[in-house]
Amino acid sequence: MKRTIVGLLLVGCAWEGAANAAQPAGATCDRECLRGKVTQLLYALVKHDVSGLAVADTLRVTEDAVEKPLAQVGLVGTVTRLRGFRQDIIDERAGVAVAHVVVEETGAPVLLVVRLKVLADKLTEIELVATRSRAEGLIFNIDGLSAPSAVMNYAPRPEQLATRDEAIKAALHYPEGLNAAKTFAAVNAPFASDAYRYENGQVMAGPDCKFAPGCQNISTQSLTIFQRLGDLQTRVIAVDERMGIVLLRMAWGVRERGGDQLTVWEAFKVYDRQIHAVEAFMRILPIEKRNGGWQEAATK
Repeated sequence: MKRTIVGLLLVGCAWEGAANAAQPAGATCDRECLRGKVTQLLYALVKHDVSGLAVADTLRVTEDAVEKPLAQVGLVGTVTRLRGFRQDIIDERAGVAVAHVVVEETGAPVLLVVRLKVLADKLTEIELVATRSRAEGLIFNIDGLSAPSAVMNYAPRPEQLATRDEAIKAALHYPEGLNAAKTFAAVNAPFASDAYRYENGQVMAGPDCKFAPGCQNISTQSLTIFQRLGDLQTRVIAVDERMGIVLLRMAWGVRERGGDQLTVWEAFKVYDRQIHAVEAFMRILPIEKRNGGWQEAATK
């Protein structure tokens, strides 16, 4: 028992040391601090009062890719409740926290992406993207978003985790496949045999998929439908090195009817040198807002 306790303490110390080493010089916000910043913002939205948030003088805010003062964000006046779904991606090295959240506006569900950047314990960047309907997101399956998934929240052992660069490389096989291949297998994307993909709460690939013939295997699922969407712009938004999650923001270049195009916040669960899950929130945005106004916010 003593050896077991000592072993657990050593593992805990190793993670603490790694986390501290990963933080940039001058950083004061660790993993729980970053998670807490997301919580503070969400409760401020529910209370319709953001005046108590610790923000930098240089704070920059966008809502659905439109820059505006924090107090003028529409969600500040409309969010009435938080639901049970929240998936955090915490990047201590970059001082970035991202969350896929389900909130309510007077009883109506909203899929919300929150991205925060923190420096010296103050918010320097806030990015919010809300999807309120199938018309806004192509898919809108609230029943599939009652709680965060067990797979995405499995905490891999240290030896199971890839390095930051290795995890990013694995995730980037995904846009490579969408851009240039008929299947992910053609670009050697390292999917586990039981890997799945959720989009706005709907299973779109994996063993439980019923969306289309062949969707049960994400590696061999046909990708030809994406070819008509044109070139794919990809940014690395955050890397949760402790949980093995890489978040990419992807947007296509072909103008759809109405002048809009698809933007996807795609989270990849990477451990044991494989991608085990892909979970995304999606939103249709004007093609002119393709980069969301945050092209300089790419994190590698």
